[in-house]
Amino acid sequence: MGSIKCIGILTSGGDAPGMNAAVRAVTRAAIYNGLEVKAIYRGYKGLITDEIETFHTQNVSNIIQQGGTILKTARCKEFMTPEGRQLAYETLQKHGIEALVCIGGDGTLTGARIFASEFNFPIVGIPGTIDNDLFGTDNTIGYDTALNTIMEAVDKIRDTATSHERLFFIEVMGRDAGFLALNGAIATGCEAAIIPEIATENDQLGELIKNGFRKSKNSSIVLVAESPLTGGAMALAERVKNEYPQYDVRVTILGHIQRGGSPSAIDRILASRMGAASIDALLEGQRNVMIGIQNDELVYVPFSKAIKNDKPINRELLNTLRILSI
Repeated sequence: MGSIKCIGILTSGGDAPGMNAAVRAVTRAAIYNGLEVKAIYRGYKGLITDEIETFHTQNVSNIIQQGGTILKTARCKEFMTPEGRQLAYETLQKHGIEALVCIGGDGTLTGARIFASEFNFPIVGIPGTIDNDLFGTDNTIGYDTALNTIMEAVDKIRDTATSHERLFFIEVMGRDAGFLALNGAIATGCEAAIIPEIATENDQLGELIKNGFRKSKNSSIVLVAESPLTGGAMALAERVKNEYPQYDVRVTILGHIQRGGSPSAIDRILASRMGAASIDALLEGQRNVMIGIQNDELVYVPFSKAIKNDKPINRELLNTLRILSI
């Protein structure tokens, strides 16, 4: 493994603030260690369509503060087929790329794991997803920025909510994980968070109504994770209209605003540390691992663990939210 001379870097799946900071860190750490860097555009799709460019230090100047990803990203159905992955491998061979750094979420790492096992190819993953749902790392790149975006949006909605006696459902991202909804609710003083992790345990909406969500308050805001398990904000609002017609309900879906924006200091630092660590990992002979952070220490997490294990929410946070919403 010490003989690696050229690495490839790509971003895949949903974009997340801080991906550019990670691209910058990987590129410069590789060059610092005498490696050649090949940037692959549009994720795994770029491996199949041969969209590859040699990167130098100046290619990543002034990008640390930019949201999105300068490498672009795309979903790629072809990469899900053996034939597509064979084409991708041939492209890597053609450009002399001997190892890959892949930045993305669960789908990105799943693709990396399959490809690495089929072709015995060294790959290191960097967790970039606003959902914060990858096992083995306390935080993923983009999560802190998205949480701050949610906080700013809910604060604004609170201003209008206090002018009306209404129940507001605000839908946030998190198809399979309630980290954004739960922590966003605590950060903004919401009455509740409806999240997929406990959707099958109890009727979260019924419990909220039964406990008298409004009490002495002149507004109530509930954050809802977009998951099919929660039904989403629109379905919950419809249910309230049918079952509790005395309440005046409004819905706001924050949508893709949560993905954009300049990354926070926390995300820039996390991305920089993880990007540099990915090159260290490859030079140490690591393969099929994701860079994670646990208790502020960088760790290597096998793809199999990062992908297969569900990341648990902190149940104490649910209790904290319940106590503080009285």
